[in-house]
Amino acid sequence: MRHRVDTPAAPAAIGPYSQAIRAGSWVFASGQIPLDPATAAMVQGDVAAETERVLANLGAVLEAAGASLADVVKTTVYLVDMADFGAMNEVYARCFPDPPPARATIAVHQLPRGARVEIDAIAVIAGAPP
Repeated sequence: MRHRVDTPAAPAAIGPYSQAIRAGSWVFASGQIPLDPATAAMVQGDVAAETERVLANLGAVLEAAGASLADVVKTTVYLVDMADFGAMNEVYARCFPDPPPARATIAVHQLPRGARVEIDAIAVIAGAPP
């Protein structure tokens, strides 16, 4: 069974997709961009500030699914400019416990709303029924 995950603690989907889907003990979280969930406005600041908001949004979606950033097994990071990798990576490293999840980082031409970073995740909830 697939169950849609929705939370007002993260930005509402801006297209025909779910914030996340929970399937048994697996959570597949859609990519988050740096939107403030209260205003739907992009956060102001550099890529580090954007990454902080993205990971807070992702954490809120995971929490609504019964998981946390500690349960993440795989992420994909999308960056508009690979020169931002170091700043993004600093924030990212603080948000994930050891061992960090597997990750791919991809340079993209453009992201929604002019974001510089987007991150999606797959998590597994330990002890959850299948």
